[in-house]
Amino acid sequence: MKGDGQRRVRPRRRSLEGLRVLVTGASSGVGRSLACELAARGSQVLATARRADRLRSLAAVPAPRSIHVVAGDITDRAFRAGLPGEAVGRLGGLDVVIAAAGAGAIGPFRDGSAETAARVWEVDVVAPAELVRACLPLLDASPDPGIVLVGSILGMHPLPWHGEYCAAKAAIRSLAGTLRVELAPEGIDVLLASLGPVESEFWDNLLAGSRPTWSRGRPLPADAAARAIIAGIERRSGEVVPGWQARGYALCSRLLPGLIDRFMSRHL
Repeated sequence: MKGDGQRRVRPRRRSLEGLRVLVTGASSGVGRSLACELAARGSQVLATARRADRLRSLAAVPAPRSIHVVAGDITDRAFRAGLPGEAVGRLGGLDVVIAAAGAGAIGPFRDGSAETAARVWEVDVVAPAELVRACLPLLDASPDPGIVLVGSILGMHPLPWHGEYCAAKAAIRSLAGTLRVELAPEGIDVLLASLGPVESEFWDNLLAGSRPTWSRGRPLPADAAARAIIAGIERRSGEVVPGWQARGYALCSRLLPGLIDRFMSRHL
C-alpha cells in the first residue's frame, strides 16, 4: 500500500506507451496475441510460457518494443516466485500482470480423478492467484498498476462435463471481485476478461477427455479477444466479455439460466 495513504492520481485513460507488462500463457492463443499487440503499441512485455521454442519465435516478432521472454511452468513455485525479479531485471519494474495461462479437462464428474481436478485448479486458480500475490510489492511501486485475470463465461454459469474447469473459472471470478475491492484504495485496477469460444489450443491440450460433439461453433479470433482486453486495460474496466457469443451467453446466464440447463440436458 502507498505509504502516504493517498490514492494515486492517474489519467482517466491508461497509456500503453512504456507500460511494463508481464504476460503468462504467451506461447499461443490469447496470451501470445496480447504480448504481440502490447509490444506493437509501445508496451514493454515480459512473456512467459512452458514452451521455449514458441517463446523464441515470439521474441523475434518485429515491434516498436522488443518482447522479453522467460520459459517455465507457471505452476512451479520456484519459477513463479522468480518472475517479479525477472520483471525488475528485464523491464525495470512492473505495472500490469496478465494471468492468461489456463488448462481444462472434459468429461462426466463421476469419471474424473482427484489428480486431474488438482491439476486444473493448480493451473487455473492457484498459479494466477499466487503470481498476483507475488507481484503486489512491484505493483505497489508502480505509478499506474493493474491486474488482468483471464476467466471464462463458464464462471458465470456452468456447463456439464466441464465441472472442474467451471469451478476454477468461478473461483477466478470471485477472486477478481475480492481483489477489485481490496486493492481499490491502493489504486490497483483489476480487470476480469470473461472469454467465450476463442481461437486457441485449448482443445488440443486438455488434461483429460476430449471435445464434446456438441461443443462447436465459430470461435472469436485470438487477436480480437486480445484487443478487447487491451481496450479494457486502457479504459480501466472492471470486466470485458469479448464477442457476441460470449455476451449472449452472459446475458442468458443472468436472465435465463434454466434455458441453458434445458438446452444442455437435451445434448446429454
